Amino acid sequence: MFNIVLMQPEIPANTGNIARSCAATGSVLHLVGPLGFDISASAVKRAGLDYWHLVDVRSYPSSGDFWCENAEAWRAGARCFYASTKAPRSYAEAEYRPGDWLFFGRETRGLPEPMLLSRLRDCVRIPIRAEARSLNLSNSVAIVLFEALRQNGFAGLEEKGRFAAEH
Repeated sequence: MFNIVLMQPEIPANTGNIARSCAATGSVLHLVGPLGFDISASAVKRAGLDYWHLVDVRSYPSSGDFWCENAEAWRAGARCFYASTKAPRSYAEAEYRPGDWLFFGRETRGLPEPMLLSRLRDCVRIPIRAEARSLNLSNSVAIVLFEALRQNGFAGLEEKGRFAAEH
């Protein structure tokens, strides 16, 4: 449905939470290195991530590898949105379509400013108080991803739980 791109994530728990959101929504998780942690099968098993098999995870050693390996998507006109506290508009103002790429930066620095400045019209932010630096990365991904899903009618997702049929 959507492509979640984490550029050099540093905190394994955040990436684990984001992977769970991707598993629950059918979104593809792209991890662009260098990563601040190990995602080997043994590390994932040790962390107890029992949903990891449900996630389409694609890992790239560097941003150059990421851009190169997805060149076909860019040639086909892939739409990208870049989440940043520096962005000029709210994530809720953007119009998302299935297949869009949602980019998020590392926890300590965010996305690189040159990347943001070169794509300013595609930058979005989650409104927060001026005194707050930012939200947690996994929370930010969930907020933007579920807005994109909401705009597209939660296509392919189960909207009602079992109690809906019982009551």
